[in-house]
Amino acid sequence: MPKLIVGLGNPGRQYETTRHNAGFICLDAIMNKFIIQNEKEDFKAKLYFSNINGEKIIFAKPQTFMNLSGEAVVAIMNFYKIKIEDIIVIYDDKDLNIGKLRFREQGSAGGHNGVKNIIKLLGTEKFNRVRVGIDPPAENYKIVDWVLSKMSNQEIGEIENKIVSVANFVNDFASGDDFKKIMNSYNK
Repeated sequence: MPKLIVGLGNPGRQYETTRHNAGFICLDAIMNKFIIQNEKEDFKAKLYFSNINGEKIIFAKPQTFMNLSGEAVVAIMNFYKIKIEDIIVIYDDKDLNIGKLRFREQGSAGGHNGVKNIIKLLGTEKFNRVRVGIDPPAENYKIVDWVLSKMSNQEIGEIENKIVSVANFVNDFASGDDFKKIMNSYNK
């Protein structure tokens, strides 16, 4: 059975550098560290296939727009018969400073509509995740405007550098390490 690593974001050029696309940005940076053997668009997502430490890994970018991310996640899991403990979801978190990473095994959506949709369609809050800091909203910003605001090249670089510095978590995950062990080693 493959393992699934999902980066959340919104499709389209106009969203590429927005804070809400931190999941896509991280997934791209991680995939640059591995050999992608095949890619296709299916199950409302862009899928990238790799073989890491003898395990099939599917990297996915849902193309449903953020608020319906769960539709793609569940469709991929159902087709490839992926167990819930074999997924990791990477997404932006406005409550963490830019580039700060937090690995979690479970939790509420914290107001994140993409995660809220995944929780609703999976029927549980218990799934592995990596929250990526995008900074708290600047003054006079509504949350929706903040997450859809563009990041500077420096901010994007901070996120990419941080995720690449811990990209070995993918090797650990592919090798069958318990996510709790991974979480404890990377949450510093």
